Amino acid sequence: MDIILLGPPGAGKGTQAHHLVQHHRMRQLSTGDMLRAAVKANTPIGLEAKGIMERGGLVSDDIVSALIDAELLAMGPATGAIFDGYPRTAVQAAELDTILARHGRKLDYVIELEVDEETLVDRVTGRFTCANCGESYHDRYRLPRVAGVCDICAATEFKRRPDDNEETVRHRMAEYRAKTAPILPGYEERGIVRRVDGMQPISQVTADIEQILANAQLRARPARASRSSGQG
Repeated sequence: MDIILLGPPGAGKGTQAHHLVQHHRMRQLSTGDMLRAAVKANTPIGLEAKGIMERGGLVSDDIVSALIDAELLAMGPATGAIFDGYPRTAVQAAELDTILARHGRKLDYVIELEVDEETLVDRVTGRFTCANCGESYHDRYRLPRVAGVCDICAATEFKRRPDDNEETVRHRMAEYRAKTAPILPGYEERGIVRRVDGMQPISQVTADIEQILANAQLRARPARASRSSGQG
């Protein structure tokens, strides 16, 4: 199954993608992570992207598409893809359809995590992580059980992302509305958009996404059974 997790930064896409990777035969394809990995590995795509980024430029859609194409080839058809942070524009959405078709795949769902901007600002500006193990915390919603000590590894150093501030969050929300949200109507015409309330507790968001996937599997079973009986 190939899906897009859609929503502005801070909506919880990464958290939900991690769950799907752990419990399903799926792989998270985050273009940011893939770019950093390609640059670190000095692959041909990585070297090209590195030169662009060092000059202060934006990596082109062609480079991002090449990364996606190469990753799908390496994954093979048995592993599902979770597209996180891609596509961001209508051009990328069209290119993704082309890439998937080339690999004999198609999008099953576009799952949008709906969030409230004011609540999202509060969520993002208060988050921090353990510098050692990466465990996530929040100033209001999840402090360590012992002040200043990580619950998981007992480390005492924590860090915050420098872009987790109100100005950046509101800018990203505006960018999302202007560039990414307009790709939804095309997917809605295909009947593959599903929306989940991203402001619910994480466990409920996970349960809602699991229900979407379960419904898809139930619908697919009769088709598979029919094909099997036809071969007999």
